[in-house]
Amino acid sequence: MSRLRASWRLARAFLHLFHGLFIVVVRFPRLNEEARALHVQVWARALLRHLGLRVEVRGDVVSPGPLLLASNHISWLDIMSLHAARYCRFVAKADIQRWPLVGRLVAGAGTLFIQRESRRDAMRVVQHMAERLRAGEVLAVFPEGTTSDGQSLLPFHANLLQAAISADAPVQPVALDFLDSRGERSLAPCYIGDDSLLDTAWRTARSKGLVVRVTYGTPQTAQGRDRRAWADALRDEVIRLRDQPAPDGEQAVR
Repeated sequence: MSRLRASWRLARAFLHLFHGLFIVVVRFPRLNEEARALHVQVWARALLRHLGLRVEVRGDVVSPGPLLLASNHISWLDIMSLHAARYCRFVAKADIQRWPLVGRLVAGAGTLFIQRESRRDAMRVVQHMAERLRAGEVLAVFPEGTTSDGQSLLPFHANLLQAAISADAPVQPVALDFLDSRGERSLAPCYIGDDSLLDTAWRTARSKGLVVRVTYGTPQTAQGRDRRAWADALRDEVIRLRDQPAPDGEQAVR
């Protein structure tokens, strides 16, 4: 794709980020939770579209909560992709909150931030998550704790699953994949190593025919498993979901 068209995509996406900031600062204080959720979903779909991505949704989107979504983690676009499929409150590392502009938007969408290096803060967030689940909310976590290379999954950390166990809430495994125009996995949106947000955004904008596929599995309960055993089982299920062929009736969100 030409550099000119990629630059135009990035410019539109950048302007859309400021539009999102306006929504968070000006409109959100006057809206109820349901209206905010709808705004977040519509805004996320538009951002991906500006960057040239199409969203495909597989599986059943469970609604309402309580529910905890457990997804693999590839890119900073993962949060936008899951929001585009359905609104949920994320639990993310505190570093994201310090990202220019994006951090403010993610915080405005209701994200709970955690200092992963602090055991005390992790306990605080788990307790808050359990409270939100008991209140019937839908939360989402990336149990890998950081982004992978987009090809394989890192081990799933189990700490945050304690919130689902404490609240007796189900967990739904979710698989994310970025695919190119040939249907093969694309590394363009990956955010690892020395990558910056701009590097990832530029590679994504220059790609042609990118699709982000969001696959929802069957919600499951702990069924007597401890959180570590449950984390391993969820990781295996996310891997299976990524590799399964497309079912009939696949949904597409454009």
